[in-house]
Amino acid sequence: MELYRAPLAELQAASDFVRRRLNGDRVWYNRNFHLEPSNICTHRCRFCSYRRDDASQPGAWSMDLADIRPYCEAKYEPGMTEIHIVGSVQPGRPFDYYRQIVSLASGFAREKATPERPITVKAYTAVEIDDMCRFNRLSIDECLARLQEAGLETMPGGGAEIFAPNIRQQICPDKCTGERWLDIHRTAHRLGIPTNCTMLFGHIESREDRVDHLLALRSLQEETGGFNAFIPLKFRARNNTLSALGEVSDEEVLRTFAIARLALDNIPHIKAYWPMLGKELAIKAMSFGADDLDGTINDSTRIYSLAGAQDKNPTLSVSELQARATAAGWKAVERDSFYRIV
Repeated sequence: MELYRAPLAELQAASDFVRRRLNGDRVWYNRNFHLEPSNICTHRCRFCSYRRDDASQPGAWSMDLADIRPYCEAKYEPGMTEIHIVGSVQPGRPFDYYRQIVSLASGFAREKATPERPITVKAYTAVEIDDMCRFNRLSIDECLARLQEAGLETMPGGGAEIFAPNIRQQICPDKCTGERWLDIHRTAHRLGIPTNCTMLFGHIESREDRVDHLLALRSLQEETGGFNAFIPLKFRARNNTLSALGEVSDEEVLRTFAIARLALDNIPHIKAYWPMLGKELAIKAMSFGADDLDGTINDSTRIYSLAGAQDKNPTLSVSELQARATAAGWKAVERDSFYRIV
């Protein structure tokens, strides 16, 4: 906790030292699009601006399996190397629906890939996996193995929120516990599925809760080595039941990035997810420990735009990504989903 009280300039210098030791002057990015099959969800997380109760609500959507390939065709651009699948837990959808989405996306990826640019399917948060297991009476191993067979290669890190049970009970009481989230990622790592990890901060949690969350991630990484990247996710306050809280300052965001880089020096990458932070703050975070901007997105995600993020139709061209990194004194490097240089 002393780090949170340290002068910001000292935090910046220390986190930049660790960042440069691990990643030099690189700013990583990839070419990707998101596939969000639905925003109709059984969970009622208080921080969420994305979910809808059912198809009758304004702004609701739900894709059938026949919609998956046309959507991929619409969002794909030559050179992309990742399809990122995450959405909601839809009532009444069987496990085979989720498996078929992965299979369809994987088939599309194989058709469009080249030897120089394979396309990775990154799919489903631990929360989605937990619900698939519970509603279909599957073990974590069985669920993940069957998704692997369908083409899942890596997993995003969403759903971690804050692990502290008392906070989780207040903001997402019907979602899997923090321990269950960690166990799902532990199992994925054992099965050879690398994953990312996240923390949603800036709502009702304390700084102590954030530090405990980081230490739990550090411990699992020491055990498995399976996390590729950590993504600090700033709570966005529009259109949800926690809106009255407002949002934390940019300084608090940068301080949290720096502390994450120092606490998680065993996780190689810290991602400043620009659709959530905004382009300017994401670049600034590169000087506070972050080294990855995520990707081109191609106007394919609504999770943060619905919550008040700056970019309502998030997309960045490769040339703009490169120009923004270069203007800030960094070297833009294109990667695949596993941080191999493309």
